[in-house]
Amino acid sequence: MTEPMVQTEKLDPDHAGIARAGALLRGGSLVAFPTETVYGLGADATNDHAVAAIYAAKGRPSFNPLIVHLPDAETAALYGQMGPNALKLAAAFWPGPLTMVLTRNPDQPVSKLVSAGLPSLAIRVPALPLAQDLLRAAGVPVAAPSANPSGQISPTRAEHVIAGLNGRIGAVLQGGACSVGVESTILDLTDDTPRLLRPGGISAEQIEDTLGAPLPKAQTQLKAPISPGLLASHYAPGAQVVLDQPARPDGALWLGFGPSCAGADMNLSEAGDLTEAAANLFEALHSLDARATEGQIIAVAPVPETGLGSAINDRLRRAAAPR
Repeated sequence: MTEPMVQTEKLDPDHAGIARAGALLRGGSLVAFPTETVYGLGADATNDHAVAAIYAAKGRPSFNPLIVHLPDAETAALYGQMGPNALKLAAAFWPGPLTMVLTRNPDQPVSKLVSAGLPSLAIRVPALPLAQDLLRAAGVPVAAPSANPSGQISPTRAEHVIAGLNGRIGAVLQGGACSVGVESTILDLTDDTPRLLRPGGISAEQIEDTLGAPLPKAQTQLKAPISPGLLASHYAPGAQVVLDQPARPDGALWLGFGPSCAGADMNLSEAGDLTEAAANLFEALHSLDARATEGQIIAVAPVPETGLGSAINDRLRRAAAPR
């Protein structure tokens, strides 16, 4: 782990602890907090650098989309497009252990890193009062995967979080044991046919009863996840992307990394900081794609395969893949 160690605060679930946790989130720090399902590792979903820090803290192998946690359905509707099925499900199961993948509203400020550059958002309204109090105190949408190192068992107690992430995150809001103990059910609601992406705390039968229709499972043989439970077509610029270019090829737009890339059209991080590079990745690809003329390529400087570099390179390889 290349990230500097921090002093992880252990916050009580009282007014002072909630206020402190909210202030840390607004300030760009990572805060683990309980929900009714598992403990989440929260960051301000509008802050590119804070979202990138989630991946660094967890050692997450690629930029899988994250779930955005919001205090109520009315706030959720500001961020995702809620059609009739979504409204029906929200009335039945929110707050609660149901995540809905919705088409992003175009005017909301959530970082592209949260959805891995895709036009959707995974949104949940947790039921635990302490989680709702924190979300209201923070005053920002909170992106949060489970608060554990990637690939390890999901945490259902604050002690589990400390065992895995102590020194990597700003604070843990201690709220006792989670009542559900398994992750939320995830549904794809980006078109007229709801699809089950991940089973969880709300059963498929409950959802089918609410919708009055059978619930097909999503296809999983596609290329990149649109939520923590599904694979789907990956983000790729319209322009061709060519990797591992230490100098600008003739006529190309050049995306640099590090101090040796003077003259690059954009630089993921002039200082060579991988967390900064991760925070800038999707915005840089979108920006250069918009600038590219017909036939012009986007050349990308080498990024080291260490720490967050592995995730950055995973997404760059997807963007550069034949299509």
